[in-house]
Amino acid sequence: MYNTIADLVEEQRRTGEPLHRIILKNEMELSELSEDEIYNGLKKRYEVMVASANKALQRPQKMVLGLIEGQASRQQQYVGAESICGPFLNELMAMALSCSEVNASMGRICAAPTAGSCGILPAVLLAVAGRYGSSEKEILSALLVAGGFGAVIVKNATVSGAEGGCQAECGAAAAMAAAAAVTLAGGTAEMAANACGIALMNVMGLVCDPVAGLVQLPCSYRNASGAVNAVLSADLALAGQSSVIPADQCVDAMYRVGKKLPMELRETALGGIASQPAGKAYAKQLKEIGKI
Repeated sequence: MYNTIADLVEEQRRTGEPLHRIILKNEMELSELSEDEIYNGLKKRYEVMVASANKALQRPQKMVLGLIEGQASRQQQYVGAESICGPFLNELMAMALSCSEVNASMGRICAAPTAGSCGILPAVLLAVAGRYGSSEKEILSALLVAGGFGAVIVKNATVSGAEGGCQAECGAAAAMAAAAAVTLAGGTAEMAANACGIALMNVMGLVCDPVAGLVQLPCSYRNASGAVNAVLSADLALAGQSSVIPADQCVDAMYRVGKKLPMELRETALGGIASQPAGKAYAKQLKEIGKI
């Protein structure tokens, strides 16, 4: 049984077992499911992730107001261009945007850990697995690691934007994805923990301010930037960088900061960019068409 990320790292050091095996055994004990049943569940969720990460790349998804309609296909078309970030990061962002579009159009997504942050983990898993030629079992094991880290965050803090701001949604998703990326790259449990801590630090204090109360803007862009945050945090950790502040303390700091955010900055659409003239105009449109 583990309650903290430090517990996971210590158990890996003590037993020498891979991180995903430690998390797997804990899940088997809690759920009373077999290894095959757990991996079958992971596979079903991953298939949903793959579908949502690809669905909007070629065809924009229809949604109320359409604030983010066509973002994924636009980014995908840019992948082969002379871009600043290069093909890998642009494809990563396109897949994250695709999941956000599917979510906004009431399509099927996998909340990872929430619907508002549903594009980060799928995009990272697909992009990093593609880079390393990972097998399906390796991908599912990395997804299991992400789930283990997410479980710690849920237990000791929150992943709710209404409770802790977007740092709790996209921040937690990036932290989970960073740990998964380190796993796919063959990094250690300690590296995964450092990547998690770095990812959380990078978005500490990020508010939740959805325009017109819709999970569209800035949510989609934060999914794209969250995916990039995850892979850069993973690379920093793989290079031997330390989060300095232990991951569990970063989780605690995120929770405490989130509690201090005023209610206007916690999913109410009363502050941040949602409160700007353009944001209010979209909210007025939404009211006029009877959606709020």
